[in-house]
Amino acid sequence: MMKFSKQNFIFLAGGILIYVVDVGVDFWVACKYFCQGHYCWGILILCFRGLSSLVIQIFSYEWFKNDWEGTDTGKLKWIFLVHLFQCGIFIRYWFALKCGCQAAFKQTNSEAASETDPPNFIQKQAVDVVTDINMLRVFKTFLETTPQLFVQIYILMEHGKFNFCQYAAIFMSFCGISISTVDYQISLRKSLPDKDEFRLLPKLMYLFYKLLTITSWILSISLIALVSVRSSVSLLIFLWICGFTWTLKQHTTFCKSKKMEYLYRIVVGIILIFTFFNIRGRKTKVCISVYYATRTVVTLGILFVSMFWKPSVIKEIHLTIVSIVTVLSLVLGIMFLVIYYRHFHPTAYCRPQACSDEADGEAGQKERVETGRFQNFIMQ
Repeated sequence: MMKFSKQNFIFLAGGILIYVVDVGVDFWVACKYFCQGHYCWGILILCFRGLSSLVIQIFSYEWFKNDWEGTDTGKLKWIFLVHLFQCGIFIRYWFALKCGCQAAFKQTNSEAASETDPPNFIQKQAVDVVTDINMLRVFKTFLETTPQLFVQIYILMEHGKFNFCQYAAIFMSFCGISISTVDYQISLRKSLPDKDEFRLLPKLMYLFYKLLTITSWILSISLIALVSVRSSVSLLIFLWICGFTWTLKQHTTFCKSKKMEYLYRIVVGIILIFTFFNIRGRKTKVCISVYYATRTVVTLGILFVSMFWKPSVIKEIHLTIVSIVTVLSLVLGIMFLVIYYRHFHPTAYCRPQACSDEADGEAGQKERVETGRFQNFIMQ
């Protein structure tokens, strides 16, 4: 297991600031839309914000209950109240900063550590609490950030006019997707035994793979929304049903209770609308090939429909540019995907017992809970 470094602590502290700024930008953009009379857009922004916050609080509190099982119920009541007011993520950041500071700055030498509290336990504890935060941020990315990016790009295509708050919203969306995907992979590598460090080149390959394929897909569904909003919504619902059905057939075991497990599967179904995730830690060559082959066919179909019917709200030159960017992003994204899985994926050099196919998260060997969360989470 890799160590929790001072650099990790600095990035963790920066993550809190980015989270607060992101929340502020969401409300700022929503208020701008309300002031301009675009009530539907403002409500959509707030709905995505509220949905992701609610799901995050539910999972966060459930994890606290699992971790603190058999401890003082008074603490759990206090934790419940904090989560009820949608502030549970700040409690987790507080614990992460506390453990991270001890691991990065105050950890004693191995000679001075007791047998019951070895230095690697402090490191593991820091990695575990940060990993929990990063799992929650994955939920936020695909329940809030990515849908908001779709809304903003749709508005840009439909009206062509842009103001500073929309630039800020799109910038924060891309930052959120980038940071959450890379941080999650870093946590995954730290939680896997005998794993090489997630160096700069693999980070860039993975980041470009995710960002480019997601960007291509968001542009595609924005185009079909310009042709018909009803068609785009129907397409997204159909894709969610497919993803949810596939998740059910995988018999996931992420949560201890059946209700939470079904909620987890519902969320994974939403995530699968935007990007591929391996939720069972098995080999994914066939699944990921089918997923992106289908994505390519659907994207080309959307581009054909858009060019044939040519939405009146978008100029022909703009439609041509968007189409080129969509295809180029998809091709480059798949190229980065192939490079990452062929040369930088952990299964190329990790023990079979340590990881089966690390897709975005299931291969963690956390021992803090009997059935470690990270061990059964979505992977890449």
